[in-house]
Amino acid sequence: MNNNQLEIIEYQPEFAKDFYNLNAEWLKKYFYIEPYDEMVLSNPQKYVLDPGGFIFFAKYNNEIAGVVSLINQKNFFELSKMAVSPKYQGLKIGLKLMNFSIDFAKQQKWESITLYSHRSLVPAINLYKKIGFKEIPVEENSHYERSDIKMILEL
Repeated sequence: MNNNQLEIIEYQPEFAKDFYNLNAEWLKKYFYIEPYDEMVLSNPQKYVLDPGGFIFFAKYNNEIAGVVSLINQKNFFELSKMAVSPKYQGLKIGLKLMNFSIDFAKQQKWESITLYSHRSLVPAINLYKKIGFKEIPVEENSHYERSDIKMILEL
């Protein structure tokens, strides 16, 4: 992949539909869209940006190819709503979004990033482990019904 074709950009309101569609696509493929997902995906301004979170998009050849968000969950930042369009999978865009998020978190002087996932998503879990995320217990009242693994990366 020619790196100058990939740029990572901040959220713009005109990308709201991309934020929704990229995430809805993988959620429907592997799980279903939970009420919490629907809430966040339908209104990223209110549920991600206004509480102090961030959304970044991977733009590849002038098309939105992937997305990641960092949600402020009050006592930690959650790496969430990360998706890459099936059309662009295999180009390491997920890894680039992940590395960008980690660098961004370090610049913000955050202590850690937390994520929730599901053990059936083996390639994703392996990627997180390779980057240095460690498994921690999932709390009982987690905001996702589907999460059966919680991981933290100490920065």
